[in-house]
Amino acid sequence: MTKDVIALTSKMPDPWAVLAGLLSGGPDKLVGTHGEGAVIQLCDPEGRPLVSVEAPLLVSVEGEAERLLGATAPPVPYWWTEARATTGVAEAEQLAGTFATRLASLVGGSAWPPDAAGSLAVVKTDGVSVAPEPAAAQPAIDVLTERVAVVIQDRPVVAMTAWLSDAFRAAAEAGLGLQVVSPAGTTLSPAVRDALGGWPSRWIVQDERDGYYDGLTGAVLRWQDGMFAPVASPDATEDDPRTPVAATFQEVRDTGERQLALTFRMVHPADDRLVLGGGLETVWRELTGAPPAGWGTSEPATLPWSPRRLTDVAHERAPEPTWFVVVGNRDRPALATVRITRTEAGVEEHVTLAFGYGSGSGEELPLDALPAAAEALATRHHLQSMLVQLRKARRDVAVPPRFEGPGVPLAFVLGAEEVRTMPGDRARRTPLAEQPVTLGPRTRPALYYPLPGDPSDLSGWQEYERLVRHLKGA
Repeated sequence: MTKDVIALTSKMPDPWAVLAGLLSGGPDKLVGTHGEGAVIQLCDPEGRPLVSVEAPLLVSVEGEAERLLGATAPPVPYWWTEARATTGVAEAEQLAGTFATRLASLVGGSAWPPDAAGSLAVVKTDGVSVAPEPAAAQPAIDVLTERVAVVIQDRPVVAMTAWLSDAFRAAAEAGLGLQVVSPAGTTLSPAVRDALGGWPSRWIVQDERDGYYDGLTGAVLRWQDGMFAPVASPDATEDDPRTPVAATFQEVRDTGERQLALTFRMVHPADDRLVLGGGLETVWRELTGAPPAGWGTSEPATLPWSPRRLTDVAHERAPEPTWFVVVGNRDRPALATVRITRTEAGVEEHVTLAFGYGSGSGEELPLDALPAAAEALATRHHLQSMLVQLRKARRDVAVPPRFEGPGVPLAFVLGAEEVRTMPGDRARRTPLAEQPVTLGPRTRPALYYPLPGDPSDLSGWQEYERLVRHLKGA
């Protein structure tokens, strides 16, 4: 049974419904709180949590339950209430299932996953106890060592939920890596992939043939020295570790699906009238004809798209950085992550964005619209630089635990300020076969560099590296 159980309800769970759900362990169970009251916990006799229940989320964005759970939700807006059972305690899993079932029965809705829905009867937990602190102190963390925090996620998509966001934060504050373990068949949200960073943080996939492997690199892993680490081949040397790659990871499947991926950075002058998110919306409209569907500070994205509200949240959190996830609609799957930071140069927006396209009719890539999108960013949104890539990757933009290959660069864009500060004609005269296209006014232009984006080879990367070396004066 899964460790996470979610109630999707058409009405807000009122205090009495939540109380009835919490009584799934009987009236003698202890109830505690965590995270300044945002999380309610059912505890064992020693006060350690068996089940942690997060405050309900009001989801006003269509398609999020389908994208993250493969479930059918009530019409928007609806309420999303998560309960997480303590790992390795069967009674805790039953408690979570019964809690969600009671909640859905009382306010109208369903529990996910369907096989986790329990009966309405009280779960017997006499004599049950759980792991001591400190692992139990953080609801999302299942194993804690001196080197890493380990989170087990048995969900169709490992998403940047509030649970997992808290785990990332707790691990970073403790100077630890975060390792996320999931079963075979699970995919990863791009929001989590971008947050994992480097060693020793990893996405670990369970596998019948090789045990465990890294879902992003394919390296076969074993639990050793307090964390999951690569297995060395028998003929490995200190200079050449020759880590074996899992057979499952190497099963390449080209379905004809593609992703158009853009990474760009904007630097805005600090101004009280500044509205963030405008550059992202501009690109979205240029390439799809519509704005984003929704946004949030975690997944699921809960709020309809609104640059003004996004700006208000970033302003409230300043000078601390702010991270957002932005999603598309069902017709055009897309996901972006936005990181906003306050620096000496101004207010920086760093955006990573991917649009998914299928192999059938009506799914043509909007390559002809790229120069117009770049020009709009350069002339209206203080673009610093942008890289556009084409990937052989899934239409739903989820990351599978298999090799997808690198993207192929289609274009690089240099903002007007970067062009202005470059000495001489270096920015305009390059070693590329195609010379750059001028964007915006000729007195203060940005430059668009077309690259040979042939998905069948890596010549685009070679040309991109030549361009970067030239622009740096190397």
